[in-house]
Amino acid sequence: MQSSKLTQTLSFGLDIHTGSGDDLQTGCIEARRIRNEANRLDRAGWDWDEIKSTVVANADHVNNTTQLIVDKALGEIKTYHDNKDDGWGRPYPYIDESYPMVMNHSEGYRLFPEDDGTVRFRITATRGTHVKGELRGNPDHFDRLQIAFNDEEWRVGTAEVVHKHGEWRLHVTVTHETHRVASKNDADTIVGVDVNEDCIALAAMSRNGGVKQSVVFEYPSVKEQRHEFFTKRKRMQKANQTAFASSVQTEERDYVHDCLHKVSRQVVDWVSQFEDPVIVFEDLKDMRDSIDYGTRMNRRLHSLPFAALQNMVSYKAAWEGIPSDVVDPEYTSQRCPRTECQHTERANRHKKRFKCKRCEFQDHADRKAAVCVVQEWFDEQSGNVPSLETLPRVWTVRRAASGAGGGPGSHGAIFASGVHQHGTSAQPEMEAREELKTVASAVQD
Repeated sequence: MQSSKLTQTLSFGLDIHTGSGDDLQTGCIEARRIRNEANRLDRAGWDWDEIKSTVVANADHVNNTTQLIVDKALGEIKTYHDNKDDGWGRPYPYIDESYPMVMNHSEGYRLFPEDDGTVRFRITATRGTHVKGELRGNPDHFDRLQIAFNDEEWRVGTAEVVHKHGEWRLHVTVTHETHRVASKNDADTIVGVDVNEDCIALAAMSRNGGVKQSVVFEYPSVKEQRHEFFTKRKRMQKANQTAFASSVQTEERDYVHDCLHKVSRQVVDWVSQFEDPVIVFEDLKDMRDSIDYGTRMNRRLHSLPFAALQNMVSYKAAWEGIPSDVVDPEYTSQRCPRTECQHTERANRHKKRFKCKRCEFQDHADRKAAVCVVQEWFDEQSGNVPSLETLPRVWTVRRAASGAGGGPGSHGAIFASGVHQHGTSAQPEMEAREELKTVASAVQD
């Protein structure tokens, strides 16, 4: 086991007793002005230290709150500067919508736990203006908040005031300073992960190389919606109607963020069924530098939230004590997983079908890539890749309004895919468990 610092965000509704939502709205509008001013001064070439001191001196928030808002704004600008060579645009100014107030506990806001389990709040909306009342929300979030107040290993951190779904909410962060996470070296189950623009494939393998189970979670709506949002922005730019461009961008970001949270939760729930697992991702830190498939494809791939989904899965897994690791992703999508073959060629893969040009092994391309991720991990850990000749059937679970789709996929020839005509595994020890049906039903919205 190893210790790590983990932070969780708890969301509460605000039952206001003193002050009003208008006071919070005024505070968020002031936060918007602070954010836009920091962006304007950066565009004018100001030094960031000068930006912070100047904006703080002229703000109507307490100094600490203003500093946090400026830090958040500069973080957005830094992301732009780091990625502008890939075509990322400068952060849009907020015009019609408000901007979250970011506050430190006991300075911009304060919470007061009561003996009856309720929690009162006080928020400094602007200098000298306080909004007070009582939190309401998920019992699990209240339990975690109580732990953060009473356990020395926990602390209550920053919070944001936001207006969502017609109500005012407080998003509070709590941090466990010494959370225990299992060691990857003690893992009995290695789960390889292959992240794509429309799905995430997982393959759980034992130390001896047997595939315990595999699944492909599909989320085609993310790809479809992102393309729709992109088309909207392009049409607005062409018509010189960019007033609502930031609203469209925010809508897209919130939609994708929500979908990735749901998918990451399902991934961690699936991984949690195995004994002592470790989740292995492809290392994406140099992915942008290696991709060059033309303007249109580069735009699609460079803007995909690969790292965001990996981070969400890794973060949620850590809360369950499950460790994560990364491996070199080179050729994992092109290499044959059969240890007696290992033929690597781009032509092996065509869309979602993998067929080795040498041995004619066939499989679902993304599941096969997840298996290769595990093999890469074995190779990096010990230099020894367990023998693998066939793979069990793969299940696909689709996140869509119509419910879970897909089922056991017998990709390719029977001798190659490890699937009988009736859908049972050719190798009993590798058979996909029937419990996966419960996962399929769980992801239906």
